[in-house]
Amino acid sequence: MIETLTQAFAAVQGWLFESAVQPLVFHLGLMAYVEDAHVAVGTVMIGIIEIAVLYALLKPLEAWRPIEPSQDRKAIRADVIYTWLHRLGVLPLLVFLLLVIPMTELDAWLRMNDIVRPNIEDLIPGLARNSIGAFVIYVIVIDFVEYWLHRLQHRFHWWWALHSLHHSQRQMSFWTDDRNHLLDDVLTAAAVAMVALAIGVASSQFVLIVVVTRMIESLSHVNARLHFGTIGDRLLVSPRYHRRHHAIGAGHEGVYRGVNFATLFPLWDMLFRTADFKPVFEPTGIRDQLQGRDYGVGFWRQQVLGVVRLKHALLGRNAYPS
Repeated sequence: MIETLTQAFAAVQGWLFESAVQPLVFHLGLMAYVEDAHVAVGTVMIGIIEIAVLYALLKPLEAWRPIEPSQDRKAIRADVIYTWLHRLGVLPLLVFLLLVIPMTELDAWLRMNDIVRPNIEDLIPGLARNSIGAFVIYVIVIDFVEYWLHRLQHRFHWWWALHSLHHSQRQMSFWTDDRNHLLDDVLTAAAVAMVALAIGVASSQFVLIVVVTRMIESLSHVNARLHFGTIGDRLLVSPRYHRRHHAIGAGHEGVYRGVNFATLFPLWDMLFRTADFKPVFEPTGIRDQLQGRDYGVGFWRQQVLGVVRLKHALLGRNAYPS
């Protein structure tokens, strides 16, 4: 069954690539990156399948055990747009592929000067022959990097001016994961892609890591009374654990400007003292929304207001709620 589905997927991917993408790659003179373009076609297909699976699994879960009724459907509608943009691989894969070019040129220059840039598979004996082990290591490293990027998004006023859009959703759902300002996405995608390339992650591996990560992130944002128990919540980020990160006050205030920053593994929060396992499902949003601050409802309005907040932060005005 799995083999049949894999063959069918490959057949459709090949047909789309040969009939639509490959001619464009030839026309633009980018045949050196034809393999990456083929991966990109698969990424878009995976994104479509991913959204279908998430909708089929998480939508019923939200209907079965909702934390709160979805009263503001217009706000959720904007999150759906963000999800389609991200799950089709438009941004993370594009940034990754754009960075492949300078990284390839850097490797060529290093080799000309008899310098070999080591990656994780070179540093850990036997890892190159263990694809599953290599994938697990890559996921752990990238999740660690994403934890610290998330900390910086809350710490720097100018970055919070952009990232606060993600926290401004008062009606959380599984669509909320991708609700981000585009500038914020570019910054984080570029940082993650550079780390991935630096440690030797191949394009196909990167796609799989992105898919696994964002599937779990969608689950962690679901509007459902769900947790993994005392032990499980300490192994993998659960909806209850992550909702605490979105809670009004706790999610963006305090010494660390929030709690529960981890994307996949709460281990990082526990190690760096930012974990909060309070067993409650609290209202989400940002405190200054209660005072009337507008973060926008529609996609374009949200993007414009994010730039305005960024400008204020760069001019020295407070980007945090008072």
